[in-house]
Amino acid sequence: MDSHEDRLVAVEEIHARPYPRVEAPSTLTQLAFMNEGNLEKDRVTLAEISRRLGAENPDQETPHHGLTWNQGGLHCEKHTEFSTYLWSTPIDAKTGELKGQDPFKMGFAAPGPVVCGIRLDVLPWSEENAKLIENFNPISRCHSLVEEGMADIVTDFQQDQDGLTRMLILDHGLSSSRLGALAQRLLEIETYRTLSLLGIPMSREITPRLRSMEKRLSTVTAEIRLSARSKSEELLSELTDLAAELEAETAASLYRFGASKAYYEIVEERLTALGETFVPGCYRWRNFLHRRIAPAMRACRSVEERQANLSDKLARTTSLLRSWIDVQLERQNGDLLASMNDRARLQLRLQQTVEGLSVAAISYYVIGLFAYFIKGIPGLYSIITPELAITAFVPVIVITVWWTVRRIQQSHSEHSRDH
Repeated sequence: MDSHEDRLVAVEEIHARPYPRVEAPSTLTQLAFMNEGNLEKDRVTLAEISRRLGAENPDQETPHHGLTWNQGGLHCEKHTEFSTYLWSTPIDAKTGELKGQDPFKMGFAAPGPVVCGIRLDVLPWSEENAKLIENFNPISRCHSLVEEGMADIVTDFQQDQDGLTRMLILDHGLSSSRLGALAQRLLEIETYRTLSLLGIPMSREITPRLRSMEKRLSTVTAEIRLSARSKSEELLSELTDLAAELEAETAASLYRFGASKAYYEIVEERLTALGETFVPGCYRWRNFLHRRIAPAMRACRSVEERQANLSDKLARTTSLLRSWIDVQLERQNGDLLASMNDRARLQLRLQQTVEGLSVAAISYYVIGLFAYFIKGIPGLYSIITPELAITAFVPVIVITVWWTVRRIQQSHSEHSRDH
């Protein structure tokens, strides 16, 4: 049977990003780079790492691929506007030293600017390892029990001297697959938490300009109320410029605010999936992040709503001003039609005057020709005097000329009505 052309993509999508298998003790370091979807940068970076570490260059046609070498592994995951590089390596349980070779050092060619960096230590639970929890800042320390009490997760969402957010998992006996799923969930929470907050600088930048546009609209609305008839063109030009500026601002922020909203929803999903159990004296991850991220997301939504409301107000104000302009145009059209009617009546009177003059002129020339004709007939004087004959035919000639002119005018009028 023939398969649908997209069936393979749909079937393999659920397996496109598998959880890493993590064994304690180990360390996971993940860096996220903004590359604006330029996959060529990732190809160059992976090729350089493969050459430097002596690993086989992976198939880079898929969104998820990895490199493995002695005592370490690197997994690259490509997204719409960013890519993540996750390096996992065993750790010495006694000294805390990394056993693998760090791929992010020794001339690492980053595919873009770093947007997020995380170091996640995975250690088996012990009294000695539990003391590491005290290394996190108690002011912002988040500590919860997850996986039905089988793991402690700890962080303070602060960066260390390397610019990495430190996290800790104390394993109480999870399998490598469950431990890997938990680790990836924590990495995604921090990554998408950072990405969701990228809309904050833009919202702060837009807010003053948005406030200025709202004031300008208020001023234009007041001007419309006071002098819409005399300044309608100027006010319409001002509204048009304001609408164009707002549309450009909205188009520039549309993607960033939409992406922030989508990233925040992913954070909420991952936090819900943790199923945290409260540890006395510490924040839960969900409560801590909601307390700080939710207001930021509301600020972004507020800017979006203000942009939408301002756009609606601009549309209504422009419609109102156009109504004034339409009324003025109708008034001008009425005046123009009245003027045209006056000119038509004047033209009709002039035509009637010209008609009378034309009848008199034509009759005069016809009577003159008739007089020459009468006087040229021999023997007419013995019958009737030429003057008497001309006088008798004057009314006939005038009436005939008038009737002929009227017929010509009527025929022209009927022709105009037909067309």
